[in-house]
Amino acid sequence: MTAKIAFLGPKATFTDLAVSRLFPNDIKIPMNTIPDCLDAVRDGEVNHALVPIENALEGSVNITMDYLVHEVTLPMKGEVTIPIQQHYMVHPDHAYPGFKPDMVYSHSHAIAQCRKFLHNELRGIPYEYVTSTAAAAKMVMENPDINIAAIANDMAAEEYGLTITKQNIHDYEHNHTKFIVVSNSEVDYEGHLTVEGDKKTTLMIQLPADHSGQLHQVLSAFSWRKLNLSKIESRPMKTGLGNYFFIIDIEMSLDDVLIPGAISELEALGCTVSIMGSYTCFKVQTGVPQR
Repeated sequence: MTAKIAFLGPKATFTDLAVSRLFPNDIKIPMNTIPDCLDAVRDGEVNHALVPIENALEGSVNITMDYLVHEVTLPMKGEVTIPIQQHYMVHPDHAYPGFKPDMVYSHSHAIAQCRKFLHNELRGIPYEYVTSTAAAAKMVMENPDINIAAIANDMAAEEYGLTITKQNIHDYEHNHTKFIVVSNSEVDYEGHLTVEGDKKTTLMIQLPADHSGQLHQVLSAFSWRKLNLSKIESRPMKTGLGNYFFIIDIEMSLDDVLIPGAISELEALGCTVSIMGSYTCFKVQTGVPQR
């Protein structure tokens, strides 16, 4: 059965690239914001949603986790990591040696990831932020009479008919973004164009009244059970200063003994624990067909 997948649009964003690899045979529905994607799942408009959760350079996408904790209750059903490769592109009419744009457009994160290229190759040329790298590419396509350029991915160049004149202009070679799949139903990954990896379980933990050594006690519940934690992050509960919840990723699927035992120990300490999901992690490799 073909599923409907909401993703952070417009077409040819990095989120579109991720959903195209993970769900190549399903219906992709672009949304304007991350909350729009999550609301669409909650309201039954789509089957699943794929939204960004973390970038290797910029850190966590806080709106995703905060919305899942405070606004909707949707279990995580998968994770996919893609390499972030930024390219410099222009309208085909401007794809000639020596072309210098009057303005470069891209998302703020993409601009930040390409500082060296902008400084060395386009010094003195201003840049302007837009809502996404795909929106920048679309703007260049729609304005052939204006001397502008975009920084975006190769999917955007293909989608909007632009010419890439400089590939891989990002400052760091190992930049990646993680996306999560959330759904109220089972997710079918058959036919995915990714590499299937490890399992992961994500917990949300709210500590009781603050006291010395409390976080150490929490971490000890995992440590003595030899449960490997790949992430621990705090976020404000939005109930007052000093009130936080913690997101913890455990590098294994939910079992019948170790993780339930850790949860019971934490609850005995007065913590509130929620299982946000237990799921498979996927990775996109370069060189794999996009469609």
